[in-house]
Amino acid sequence: MRLLTIHAEKFWFKAREKALKDAEELVDVPGEARAENALVVFISVEEGDAKGGKEFLEQVARNVVEIAENVKADTIVLYPYAHLSSRLAPPFEAMEVMKSLEEVVKSVFKGKVLRAPFGWYKAFEIKCLGHPLSELSRELKPSAVKRIAIEKEYFILTPDGDLYRPEEYEFKEGEEGLKILVDKEYFKKELPGGKPRIVEICRKFGFEWEPMSDAGHMRYGPHATTILDAVMEYSWRVAKSVGFPVFRVRGTNMFNLKFRPVREHAELFGDRLYELRTDTGTMVMRYAACHQQFAMIKDWIISYRDLPFGAFEVADSYRYEQSGEVMLCFRLRKFFMPDLHIFNKDLEQAMKTAKRVQEVILEEVAKVGQDYWAIYNVTRDFFDEHRDYIIELIRREGRPALIEVLPAGIYYWVLNIEYNIIDALGRPREIATFQIDIGNAKRFGIRYVDEEGNERYPVIIHTALIGGVERYIYMVFDAAVKQEAMGKTPTIPVWLAPIQVRVIPVSRNHLSYAEEVLQRLKEEGIRADLDDRDLGLGKKIRDAGIEWIPYIVVVGDREVSTGTVNVRIRGTREQVSMKVDDLIKRIKEEVRGYPQVDSALPDRLSMRPTLHYLRGL
Repeated sequence: MRLLTIHAEKFWFKAREKALKDAEELVDVPGEARAENALVVFISVEEGDAKGGKEFLEQVARNVVEIAENVKADTIVLYPYAHLSSRLAPPFEAMEVMKSLEEVVKSVFKGKVLRAPFGWYKAFEIKCLGHPLSELSRELKPSAVKRIAIEKEYFILTPDGDLYRPEEYEFKEGEEGLKILVDKEYFKKELPGGKPRIVEICRKFGFEWEPMSDAGHMRYGPHATTILDAVMEYSWRVAKSVGFPVFRVRGTNMFNLKFRPVREHAELFGDRLYELRTDTGTMVMRYAACHQQFAMIKDWIISYRDLPFGAFEVADSYRYEQSGEVMLCFRLRKFFMPDLHIFNKDLEQAMKTAKRVQEVILEEVAKVGQDYWAIYNVTRDFFDEHRDYIIELIRREGRPALIEVLPAGIYYWVLNIEYNIIDALGRPREIATFQIDIGNAKRFGIRYVDEEGNERYPVIIHTALIGGVERYIYMVFDAAVKQEAMGKTPTIPVWLAPIQVRVIPVSRNHLSYAEEVLQRLKEEGIRADLDDRDLGLGKKIRDAGIEWIPYIVVVGDREVSTGTVNVRIRGTREQVSMKVDDLIKRIKEEVRGYPQVDSALPDRLSMRPTLHYLRGL
């Protein structure tokens, strides 16, 4: 906060017109006032001042009153004045600070206290007395905000409804994942480390850190780009599968903290915010799609008949994770979040909708050969009133869950479920999630009209059904690492393979037929390429194996004469001869229900430079 104090023989002001749309109404504050022998305090409220709370305002008041007493002023005039700082607090916040400061100053100053209205263009006249203390300036900052520890209670809740303290629970066979979760979250145990094989696989497919950017920012080579595109498109298909109307939208990735809902939501999110300054204020880089979807949907005209419905976006998101904790493909500062928000009439409808959301989440994790262990973050009031509902959700999962009970009203949600895999290193990794939000509709002004014609605020479910895009890919690669640890050939699903089929002619004499096979595969939307390099057959096959290509098609004299292809199948280690149409049929069956995106690579290997991330792997 910046202050300019002037000891005035006379001072007069008058509000002329509103400078802000939401300027303070001239009801509890005068539109015109005069004062003699007054300490006029011109005040710029800056970013962060509101976080100082009453303690900071008392500090400011002591400074102001001390000056007033030293110059023997009869009146203190608090005058909002934006021109002392370039780091102004948002108007709604600055107005509240000015009001609160007035009350604090009144409580400690024995004379008269006036406050000029906030958000107005004002005329004023001032006659400065001109002594050594008549013009002073101050810059005051709140001390570091002390975080209040949130009281949490932990339990383990079984599908039968039995509730245990974590230290009292006896883990059963098959519950090793739950024990790992409890050890980390409740007992705060340091889990075993090790060199993560999954990081090598990420790099193998072109997922890398960008060294010319900030920590935690990735770049995506051609192989990685294809995988990324496929997962993004698949996340949209999954969102549409929930069974409610879903609208796909797009938006910006930065929002101005001068707007109350944006700022309040950011404060609830916590410290992991990317911020930047522009000529219109301080921006927060979005950490999910909430801001854009809520800012958009508040303008929609919604009836109770429309609910529930969803809004979806793959949002480029930013979280300022600690640089020492970022992990390739998992914990990032910039990532893609396939965010679905489902708007419901009330809590009862939201609880019903959440069952379908849970069902989809569990279906998707099973498809990649993984399973989840859940953490239920729940407010005390919701836990007490809806314990049977929580037990039902856990029963549907078929395994106990860790319950974290928090005080009511500290967040915008009443239930927030985090779904964790246990990765190959034995560490819990949160992938999918959903939460029931009872606060943001009102905060952002999202309304619908109920059966009686009354405006009401919907209850919103936030969910990432498959998790963040990169985290979903992490989960897929982790499944491959676990295959490898069991002595199996590591694979990724065919629909995700950057190249699904590689066609390899034995010699140049077979190139023409190989090109025919390639074109036939491409016509069917299959990502296929052709190794037309002047290299030995063994080298070509090894290179295809390095890229984990599911199907390697070799064509020689026999294949040309019989119109067949010799196929090496990575997943089963089989080598079979078949017609091209049979291969197409097999691949189409494997990718049924999944998107087929274009390849990000040229069709011919002779046209490609050496991709550094494939060297030596």
